[in-house]
Amino acid sequence: MNVANALTVLRLALVPVFIGLLVAGGPGSRAAAFVAFAVASVTDLLDGELARRRNLITDFGKIADPIADKALTGSALATLSFLGELPWWVTVVILVRELAVTALRFWVIRQGVIAASRGGKFKTLLQVIAISLYILSWHVWLERQLFMGAAVVVTVVTGIDYTVRAVRLHRAVPGHPAGAGPDPVASQGPDSAGLKSASLDSAGLDPAGLDPAGLDSAGPDSAGPDSAGPDSATGDSAPSELGPGEPAVSGDAPRSAGPGAGGGHS
Repeated sequence: MNVANALTVLRLALVPVFIGLLVAGGPGSRAAAFVAFAVASVTDLLDGELARRRNLITDFGKIADPIADKALTGSALATLSFLGELPWWVTVVILVRELAVTALRFWVIRQGVIAASRGGKFKTLLQVIAISLYILSWHVWLERQLFMGAAVVVTVVTGIDYTVRAVRLHRAVPGHPAGAGPDPVASQGPDSAGLKSASLDSAGLDPAGLDPAGLDSAGPDSAGPDSAGPDSATGDSAPSELGPGEPAVSGDAPRSAGPGAGGGHS
C-alpha cells in the first residue's frame, strides 16, 4: 500500500456514498453528492500523477485504478439515467466504451500499460464537467447538453484510438519493437558457430582438425617449419637456397623454385 493506491481505494469507497446522496435528492443532498464526486475525481488525477513521479506503480494500481474510474463514472451516469435526467443511450454508449477499454488494458497487461493519451485526459475532463452540471441543481440545460454531447463524441473517438494502440502492443514481439528487423546473428542459424570453428580448424589453428593426408590445404602458411613433415630436422630447403656444388640432402626430391615452391599437393 502506498499513497497512490490509498487514493484509489478512497475513490472506490466514495462511490456508494455518492450514489446514496444523489438518490436522496434535495438541494443539500445534491450539493453533498457534488462534493463527493469532485473529491473522487481529484483523487483520479492525483493517484496517477503520484504513481508516475514517485515510481509507485504496482500491479494492484494497474488493476484497481481503471476499475475505480469506471465505477465512479458509470455509477454517476447510471444513477442520472435512473432518475430520468439523462438519456439511457448516452449512458450505454459511454459505459460500453469504458468497459471495452478496460478489457483491452487487461488484455495487453503482460505486454505493457497503455498510457493515457491527451485525448483520454480531455475525455475524462469533459465527462467530469458534464456530470457535475447534471448533479448540481442549477438551471443550465444548454450547457449540460453541450458538454455531454462533446463528452460522448470524444469518448467514442478515443475508444477507437485505444483499440488500435492495444492491438499494436499485443502484436509487438517481446524484446523486439514493432518494425525492427531480424537479429543478424540469430538469422545465421544454430550451426553457424560450428561452421566457424570448422573453418578455423581447416586453417591449422587447431591441430586436432588437420587432415593428415592434406597438410598443404591449409594455405600459404603450410610452408612454415612445422609443416615440412619428418624431414624438417635436416634443414630441408629449396634448391635455389643451396650453395654452389652442395649436394641435396639424401631422400629429398628436388623442388622447383617457382611460385608454388612452398606448396605440396596442388
